[in-house]
Amino acid sequence: MGNVAVVGSQWGDEGKGKIVDWLSERADMVVRFQGGHNAGHTLVIGENTYKLSLLPSGVVRGKPSFIGNGVVVDPWALLSEIDKIVAQGVKITPDLLKLADNASLILPLHGNLDRAREAAAGSAQIGTTGRGIGPAYEDKVARRAIRVCDLADDKVIAYKVERLLAHHNALLRGLGQAEVNAAELIAALKEVAPKILPYAAPVWEILDEAKRRGRRILFEGAQGAMLDVDHGTYPYVTSSNTMSGQAAVGSGMGPGAVGYVLGITKAYTTRVGSGPFPTELTDSVGQLLGERGHEFGTVTGRRRRCGWFDAIMVRQAIKTGGITGIALTKLDVLDTLDKISVCVGYDLNGKSLQRFPAGMSEQAAVKPVYETMTGWNCSTRGARSWAQLPAEAIKYIRRIEELIEAPVALCSTSPEREDTILVRDPFLD
Repeated sequence: MGNVAVVGSQWGDEGKGKIVDWLSERADMVVRFQGGHNAGHTLVIGENTYKLSLLPSGVVRGKPSFIGNGVVVDPWALLSEIDKIVAQGVKITPDLLKLADNASLILPLHGNLDRAREAAAGSAQIGTTGRGIGPAYEDKVARRAIRVCDLADDKVIAYKVERLLAHHNALLRGLGQAEVNAAELIAALKEVAPKILPYAAPVWEILDEAKRRGRRILFEGAQGAMLDVDHGTYPYVTSSNTMSGQAAVGSGMGPGAVGYVLGITKAYTTRVGSGPFPTELTDSVGQLLGERGHEFGTVTGRRRRCGWFDAIMVRQAIKTGGITGIALTKLDVLDTLDKISVCVGYDLNGKSLQRFPAGMSEQAAVKPVYETMTGWNCSTRGARSWAQLPAEAIKYIRRIEELIEAPVALCSTSPEREDTILVRDPFLD
């Protein structure tokens, strides 16, 4: 039985929360390995809806859960999220939740800088959530980040704050913003330290021991392949690697730790914020997809842009992300459509293209080439077997498999956990 990494194969918002929750019952532990509290996973369990940002989805099932070193952590946001989930009846203790002691922190100055830079960019904004994720990753790479382990050492905090502010205050002056007071920041860090440090642990070591004992590990990714800082629609991307390879690096385990890679894939396409979107629909069909799919961001509440399924983009994500099979979600959103289109290629200034280009101008210029299929015009909501799906829906799924060159391992037909068609169990494949 291998470990499973769950990643998004589009622009995020593919329905990873439900699938991770579904898989967590089969796993022994769950690990978040990248991103920050800009991520949003919604879990529907019975009458309860849990909206998670930093917490791994396993916490609501009482599974040992880990926030890996690849995540940037806002300690105040984490404590607030813990309080919120505890108020919903979920018990979260340091025995259940572990935070990598070498994870980098998001500080209030990161969010302030994030928002100030977006405001200064005007029409050139890239659509960040303004939560400081990008600036925190910048500090990590520039080797001036404050990490979880630093909270235990007052001398280190003072040293690192001085070094950090030498950079940030110069930036803030250039943006016409107020500078950060070192003493106030140090006081805030000292105040939050005793609340965060009980969760701190050498996560890599715990996971290594779990692997040795044959425990099944579920790696939970955030965002999606086309938001990857290397392989996505740069610069309209997130600040981390969202691909399965990051599961190993962002948890402190080697690449051999990841077995099956499950790519969560929506039956159509959505995107939040700015950036290219070849199959976007701005007509009544796009509006219908948004309404039926309840397409609003879990974290930001922003309306998602909607469009037809882009097989070229997903196939590229499967190849660059090492995806073994996909979980197809929100099939039921397409139930009322007479005709359904799928992007099977691009036209770039008269040239046929079977990949999503890397260049910014080319990404904005590609036009989708569609193949249109007959819709099924009946409900698939709640189906739990192929036999409960109409023939046209099965044809749609099979055609997607052909185009993306990967099998459908799971098919989700509603937000309810059990409304899932299992084709292959990733933990057993």
